[in-house]
Amino acid sequence: MTKKTKTQSSVQTAQTLSQALPYMQRYDNAIVVIKLGGHAMGSDEKMETFARDVVLMRQVGINPVIINGGGPMINQMLKKLGIKSEFVNGKRVTDEATMEVVEMVLSGSVNKRVVQAINRAGGFAVGLSGKDANLIFCERAGEELGLVGKPTKVNPRVLQTLFSNDMIPVISPLGAGEDGETYNINGDTAAGSIAAALNADRLLLLTDVDGVQGPDGSIIAELTPSDIEKLITDGTISGGMIPKTETALRAVEKGVRAVVILDGREPNACLLELFTQQGAGTLIRARPEQAKA
Repeated sequence: MTKKTKTQSSVQTAQTLSQALPYMQRYDNAIVVIKLGGHAMGSDEKMETFARDVVLMRQVGINPVIINGGGPMINQMLKKLGIKSEFVNGKRVTDEATMEVVEMVLSGSVNKRVVQAINRAGGFAVGLSGKDANLIFCERAGEELGLVGKPTKVNPRVLQTLFSNDMIPVISPLGAGEDGETYNINGDTAAGSIAAALNADRLLLLTDVDGVQGPDGSIIAELTPSDIEKLITDGTISGGMIPKTETALRAVEKGVRAVVILDGREPNACLLELFTQQGAGTLIRARPEQAKA
């Protein structure tokens, strides 16, 4: 690289930082909840990039909360242990044997991998599950699904304590029943419930697609609740995107300022969404006359 090229690169970096300033000011002291899906975790290099982004967010005054998924990792461990899964309407039935594996993977290897990556990047991450400090109470989502939980109460007190000490919570999506049972919670559902309880400014659902596709296959930049209802009815939104958009709708209805569905495999996806004008993925918020941002 020539001296001129280096200078141009440095200027571009400085310009990028300057352009990001209004967005950094806008999100000062904001709470941003991030659902990091198993597919979005990718390689160690991608995890390292994600961790640096999270630490940068905290450095400029954002309070990030990470909810780790881990479906692919759970599948690998179940296969390794010879435990077969049954499914009802596409949802895994979680019996006691499966629940042990789910907790071991989500609260163990996956959660600690995220925690360690953030700490290596210079942050102060703390790993916990929805069972810790009575963070998430659940009821059964359906008898036919076994130990799959539906959040009924979220107590964010422990998260507020971590924020006040400049720490970054990394939460595995497990919850406790009123009688002490352990429940497996869909990661998007857990993230939406936590974001609502915190009155979060943003809920970022990092997945393995660019966002919500329109009828022509292009990514839709912004949607309102009525738009989503129409797209689900006409079949444009289908399959696994339905529960994600439904999670977004519930979160917005309960006070989350906006939800974004974006491709977590893309480098710096969170920074692009928060600190650039064009953003990334599909933004879902209240109707324009009700929107705050």
